[in-house]
Amino acid sequence: MKKRKVGRKFHRTSGQRKALLKSLARALILNGRIETSEAKAKELSSFVEKKITKAKKGDLAARRELLKIFSNPTVKKLIEEIAPSYKNRAGGYTRIIKKGPRASDGAKIAIIEFVK
Repeated sequence: MKKRKVGRKFHRTSGQRKALLKSLARALILNGRIETSEAKAKELSSFVEKKITKAKKGDLAARRELLKIFSNPTVKKLIEEIAPSYKNRAGGYTRIIKKGPRASDGAKIAIIEFVK
């Protein structure tokens, strides 16, 4: 029986896909909101929410695990600024707002941002 696979491939190899998610997540963490395609925003949402949940622990093990993915300033902002603001929230840290299609190629565009 065929099973449904989780995640989108974006017509990229696994290394390129990981690099794409890392760079999008870094931009979202540092800027608070970014504009990207709808599919990328949906994938980014689950990726970032798992990292915020990890950052909410705030211990050394969580910091070291996040440092394997992100640079030091990104991890510092994630642990010291973003994670404490979601201390009493069990999930749903991001919001996706759909915009119209992009003029050049017609791709569906969305804004992803953190919930206040």
